[in-house]
Amino acid sequence: MTHTARTVIATSDAPAAIGPYSQAIVANGMVFCSGQIALDPRDNSFDAGASVEAQAERVLSNLDAVLRASGATLADVVRTTVFLLDMADFAAVNAVYAKHFTESPPARATVAVQGLPRGAKVEIDAIALLRAR
Repeated sequence: MTHTARTVIATSDAPAAIGPYSQAIVANGMVFCSGQIALDPRDNSFDAGASVEAQAERVLSNLDAVLRASGATLADVVRTTVFLLDMADFAAVNAVYAKHFTESPPARATVAVQGLPRGAKVEIDAIALLRAR
């Protein structure tokens, strides 16, 4: 069995992990980003009263920061999973998502869940390719 190198990604530009996981792992030319909720990276605070649109904007900003720390960008994302507390928020989150993935959007699954950390309304994880630079 062969093992390949993996690199842990950690950046102060995105919220610190709130459990035993990494913000992202780079392995085999790919970036595997943990799910992000709308935590403020400055102090890990969370505004439970924020709209789902505002939460989605923060989530995608946090994902972008993790990707940039790895050497990728949102344009390099090939797969996401969107977790929604309420499927009624699908259109609102989709509108925010579409602003960040304008060309060749990644493959995606959207799943309704019973709960998310800190009472979040949306969480998104991502897988991206590292491009030769």
